[in-house]
Amino acid sequence: MKNSELSTQFALPRTGIGIDADFGDSAVEASAARMRAVEESAVVQSIGETPLVRLRRLEAHWRLPDSIELYLKLEWVNPGGSIKDRTALSIIRAGITDGSLTPGRTLIDATSGNTGIAYAMLGAALGIPVTLVVPESASDERKRTLTAYGAEVIFSDPYEGSDGAIRLVREIAAAGTDRFFYADQYNNPANILAHTRTTGPEIWRQTEGKLTHFVAALGTTGTLMGAGSFLKTRGHVTLVGVQPAEAFHGIEGLKHLPTAIVPGIFNPALPDRIVGIDTENAFAAARALARVEGFFAGSSTGANLAAAAGLVVELARQGEPARIVMIGCDAGSRYLTTGLWDAN
Repeated sequence: MKNSELSTQFALPRTGIGIDADFGDSAVEASAARMRAVEESAVVQSIGETPLVRLRRLEAHWRLPDSIELYLKLEWVNPGGSIKDRTALSIIRAGITDGSLTPGRTLIDATSGNTGIAYAMLGAALGIPVTLVVPESASDERKRTLTAYGAEVIFSDPYEGSDGAIRLVREIAAAGTDRFFYADQYNNPANILAHTRTTGPEIWRQTEGKLTHFVAALGTTGTLMGAGSFLKTRGHVTLVGVQPAEAFHGIEGLKHLPTAIVPGIFNPALPDRIVGIDTENAFAAARALARVEGFFAGSSTGANLAAAAGLVVELARQGEPARIVMIGCDAGSRYLTTGLWDAN
């Protein structure tokens, strides 16, 4: 094959394909056909059913009693590299079903990175144009990944974090209501539904319903709200939400709820406790996970692990048995240019 033929074959598409095609005569037929196209996507079929692993070496490293077990759900195994693949897919499904995500509309949202990457990935796979508002302070790895998938990226004030991105995207979406599908992950019930339908049931099945504690970091809060509410309906499970200890922190994707725009989907009555974790402790826990267990995870996973470490000290002191499940939010490779891996 000639070079010119190769160039043509691998040329990037200029217009949306896949679910943006014209299906059927009626709105109902079109929506059903678009949903079938979503479910037949190879990327969509790769999301979920992630492994749950026991951290036996870390248990030994921390000298935990045999009655306390630590488990990590490896969400970076998802094709977009994080738990946010579930969220983005659920929001897109809901948008198609209720008719708000129609052909030609651009999906727009604020993101600190991972949900944006999931939107961009699904947008590429499904032919949905994607525009994302991202804090300028997001890691270079996240920014480059968004560009690789072909998403349009608008940067917000780096010092305003995710709240600044939220304020800016609201302005943009309000000025272009006919052009945009505003996904609004912080207030969209489909965020919760993603974890009520998938993450929670998977954990319950993988632990045979024998977990005692569920630990999840608080960003949009969808994971804790969704998986946590499901687990609460199945048995007595203590829900632990994890947030940065201070307003100014280095744990990407997490919110310090007392000083941030609180997501509309957050129900403060659901968690049994909310733990504040220092950036340094989150980073140290992520490094320990890499060097003791060989799992290369990000700082939000480190925050979950640090919260669990404090919890097991308390449980061991009281002589209480426990089976603790933590969310492994994303991979450490997204933080190579941050301070996470600088220390020896």
